[in-house]
Amino acid sequence: MFGDLFEEEEDVVSENKRVNGRKSRKKDTDPSAPRATSNLSGIKNQGGTCYLNSLLQTLLYTPEFRESLFALGPEELGNLSDKDKPDSKVRVIPLELQRLFAQLLLADQLAASTSDLTDSFGWTSNEETSQHDVQELNRILFSALESSLVGTSGHDLINRLYHGIVVNKIVCKECGNVSERQDDLPDSEYEYELFSVIIHKGGCYGGHYHAYIKDIDQLGTWFSPDEETVVINSTKDPTYADNLLELGDPLEILRAILVQMGPDGILVDQLGQKLLEKVGVAWNKRYRKQHGSIRKFLESHPDVFLLKTDRTRVAIKQTGHSCPGQQPNKTKARKAQTGNSKASTAHTDGTEESQPSIPASEVHWFDFDDSQVRPIQEKEIEKQFQGKECAYMLFYRKSQLQRPAEARGNSRYKVPPYLLEEIANLDASLQKQRAEFDSAANNIEVHLHLGPEYKFDNGALHPTSSQKDSVLTITIDRRKTVGDLRQAIFQLLEFWKGDMVITVAKQLPAGLHLYETFDENHTSLHSLGITDGAILFVWNGNQVCGVEVQAGQEFEPMLLKVLCPIMCSKSDTQVTQFSESQRTFARNTLLASVREALALSTGISPEELTVCYKKNLENKGSLNWVAYDTEDAHKTLAELRLKDGDSMFVSDRKYYGLSALSSNGMPVTVAPQADRSWLQVTNYCGERLVQAAGAMVTIPVTMEMLISEVKANAIEKLKLKDKQEDETCLRPIDRTGKLLPPVSEDLTVKNVGLKTGSSLALFLGSAPTVSQLFLYFAVGDSLHLSPEMEIVVEQNISVRECLKLMLEKAGLTGEFWHLRKTDWCYDAGEVLKDEEATLADMKITNGEMLVIMEGRLPPKGFLMLPVWLYQPALNSENRRHFQEEQKNIANRLCALNILSTARDSSCMDTELEYLGIIEISGEASLEDLKTQVLTLPVLQGLSLPSVEFLRVWLLENKCPVKILRNQQQQLSKFKLGGRAEIGIQLLQAEEHLVSTELLLRLQMAVPDERSYYPAEEFIWDTSKEYTARALRQRISQHYLLPPDQIEIAKYFPEQFEWMPMASWSQVSKKKKKKKLQSLQEAPYYLKDGDIIGVKNLLIDKNKDFSTMTDDIGKEKLRLEGNNKDKRQQATAHQSGDAPESSERQTVRARARRPEVALSISVADFR
Repeated sequence: MFGDLFEEEEDVVSENKRVNGRKSRKKDTDPSAPRATSNLSGIKNQGGTCYLNSLLQTLLYTPEFRESLFALGPEELGNLSDKDKPDSKVRVIPLELQRLFAQLLLADQLAASTSDLTDSFGWTSNEETSQHDVQELNRILFSALESSLVGTSGHDLINRLYHGIVVNKIVCKECGNVSERQDDLPDSEYEYELFSVIIHKGGCYGGHYHAYIKDIDQLGTWFSPDEETVVINSTKDPTYADNLLELGDPLEILRAILVQMGPDGILVDQLGQKLLEKVGVAWNKRYRKQHGSIRKFLESHPDVFLLKTDRTRVAIKQTGHSCPGQQPNKTKARKAQTGNSKASTAHTDGTEESQPSIPASEVHWFDFDDSQVRPIQEKEIEKQFQGKECAYMLFYRKSQLQRPAEARGNSRYKVPPYLLEEIANLDASLQKQRAEFDSAANNIEVHLHLGPEYKFDNGALHPTSSQKDSVLTITIDRRKTVGDLRQAIFQLLEFWKGDMVITVAKQLPAGLHLYETFDENHTSLHSLGITDGAILFVWNGNQVCGVEVQAGQEFEPMLLKVLCPIMCSKSDTQVTQFSESQRTFARNTLLASVREALALSTGISPEELTVCYKKNLENKGSLNWVAYDTEDAHKTLAELRLKDGDSMFVSDRKYYGLSALSSNGMPVTVAPQADRSWLQVTNYCGERLVQAAGAMVTIPVTMEMLISEVKANAIEKLKLKDKQEDETCLRPIDRTGKLLPPVSEDLTVKNVGLKTGSSLALFLGSAPTVSQLFLYFAVGDSLHLSPEMEIVVEQNISVRECLKLMLEKAGLTGEFWHLRKTDWCYDAGEVLKDEEATLADMKITNGEMLVIMEGRLPPKGFLMLPVWLYQPALNSENRRHFQEEQKNIANRLCALNILSTARDSSCMDTELEYLGIIEISGEASLEDLKTQVLTLPVLQGLSLPSVEFLRVWLLENKCPVKILRNQQQQLSKFKLGGRAEIGIQLLQAEEHLVSTELLLRLQMAVPDERSYYPAEEFIWDTSKEYTARALRQRISQHYLLPPDQIEIAKYFPEQFEWMPMASWSQVSKKKKKKKLQSLQEAPYYLKDGDIIGVKNLLIDKNKDFSTMTDDIGKEKLRLEGNNKDKRQQATAHQSGDAPESSERQTVRARARRPEVALSISVADFR
């Protein structure tokens, strides 16, 4: 019967949290929406409180519970204003529950918030965003109410309303703990009727709750879902997917909207906007093709819609038949709506005329789903006893209970006067907020450009006076019509005479242009697309200053740049110059017409005139012009894809093969020669050289030309002094404008890698020789903020000498600096450690970027080692000694203001305390290292007989991985590396470990328990054999046990796994002999400090090495992995990748987070 109710699925905090895969969030500035068609208020979901919302709505619509709660006054419960006062006995939970019930009954808002109530529970965001069981909440909430009402007349409220005894037993799967509670149940001698069904959808670890509740007092407006094909969302609230309109017959949609508008109806022009707000789809987009305009559709259904006399407003035609959105029972609908209207506005006293009790046939059901409340048929309840969405909790009341007639449709019934006043103030505040929001959301600024103050010139409109006189800015409601706007303009412009035409305008580079003209006075501004900041042109609709103006996109003016070559004489030399002008043409102008206009303006005969378009070369700093084809003459400028700001080149045939510069320095090439290329050279020499009028020249070159020849030609064309030729160099300019290193003058254009159109800079200074390097450098690690400097140095100088030269140029002093290279993303990278090596040895290349960083490097051959105090947790015999030493060292650390204690979760029972840094030669011995460690300030008072009482660990990621052995071994032999760190462990006896001895930590398992005795150190001699068999033999001797009666396993703390160490062998293919597996190899990789678990099989037959701590750690790792997989799956879904297999999804669905205990905090009122 229950189908797949408990089938596992992904957790669903609230099925309404996402719409179409996107998070939908209401703007904080939006006021709370008014009640929906059902006239019942929902409750907002705080993230995972659908279970709480369903239970609260059930209690609210339990009349006996609601009225008993309202019967408790402030004299018994106290006042919420006093809750923060010391020693106050304010019963916050019942008071907040009263306020919430009053808001749900009376406040004109779509949904109420439970945040104040949950705050009174003492809940944090964990409880508010986590899903819980509604039955558990019911038990806890009733218990909290009982505790809160102790000593009041409502102390027996729960016991009086709910009778009987039931035993609830909860068993924890993890620890086996059992908790029991006895609760009351109704007596069985009465007949009971169902009035609430709390429904759960999803698996037992998550899902969503909503409730089907019978409206016993007929407080809501019910309408048959069978009579209405659509459900109108009247809230503008996009938070929930279920509130969206299920699109159906447009007749029913418009009729339902007009029912909500009331008898006064709505403007026809605003009906389309209202449809867009309610439905989310415009009339023209969905219905116009089939039904015509919305006005035509209304006129074609006179039996449903009533158009007023001026035919600008429409309302629903009143008939004797019920329609969607109305009560089937007309009298009942009127009374219910009237009662709620009084409650939400005036809140006056008074009762309805005495009537018999409410017939059961007129009591209807509603679906309370968080913020949404909708009517349902009783037959829908029968569907909730099968499938994944199933009835989870049922509420009954005695069928003999009768409600008084004055409670019928009266939301104010039994509500205390002080709460009526509070809700009245709340409604007034909400109405004010909605009015302010409505004004702010619909008021727009419109800029009116006045026609009499404009002239039409060069294809566009231009003001003849200042902007203050030609532009008028007004603020208007976007829902008003064009007629309203025109009337407002008439009132402002008293001088206006004659007709007034309003046209949409747009400011273009050529000037102001007109587009669409408003013809219908009854059309709203919003439906015409008028937004905030819109430009409107006010004129007579025909001429501006006596000139006829054509409007529309096809006549949109386009501002083009026209480039034309001119031959002129200069110093007895023919020089080609270019004139640039701007011309305006309409978008629909043919290219042939443009050619004729340009022929008249340039004086070139139409037969000889050629119009070219620009074609970008590989170098963006140069252009190649190509003539339009013959067939392009009959295309418009729009068809040629020209736009504002584009350029056209106009010339005659004698300029073919031209390669020169325009007036703004842009190189222009018209049909360039096939065997020639050119370079662009800019003068960067400054005031020291005498410059010509132009600072940029184009140099024709060949690929085999030397750079020295290019420089000489550039100096000649720039009219510079010949004697300055040796004092300058050429530097390429990249696309960002950065100057690249100077190029050698002995190389050719091809060898340098220059291409046609490349840009070069003529710069002061000599080009570096073959033995020199041109380097960039900056100071500090913020390279993007530091100024970039340049320097030329010899390749054979040392890094130290190079650093000194850079410091001098940067104006820095001191010795605590070093050099670094930069990586590919322009950040400080590799350190140049060997300061005596040459730049060539360090592979520093020409044009490389170096960084000067603060801080002194250790001398060559020296190491800088961070030192940590390593204190493992050992057996009780050793722990006392280490605790004393640890306390002494901790006191010294505090005295030196060194408080850096680190603990790594992957290292079991280890703790590290930072001691400092030592600098020591790589030629020093391990004994020297220990001696120097003892000189650290924090260890100077430590009394040790000799350095043999210190053990040195090599640390990786703050975990000990290797013991440094052999006191006389040089540190360089250990290959510590530049980032090595060491840990110092204090010993109780001298230690002389050799390379064949391995230090392990043994942990004996506690019999019949999942725990271990404290670890003890164990030294294993591996000189004879490094196998599991040998280790087992040695451990059995240590514990005086038979080898076959123990089990050993290595612990991997990163995975919280124990790997049994079995004696197994592999067969050699060459000699066909059995070879025992070494523990140094996979899968054990045994090393210093590893933990070995030991099981005594004589008293403990359980071979499972894992502990409770391991189970918890594995669960955390599994949850982290599941979360990572979910993120990857979501990313794959967004990118369109293939979904996971059903088997993988099933495995993933079983991964659940541990449940959080639910509780409600209540003060002691006894």
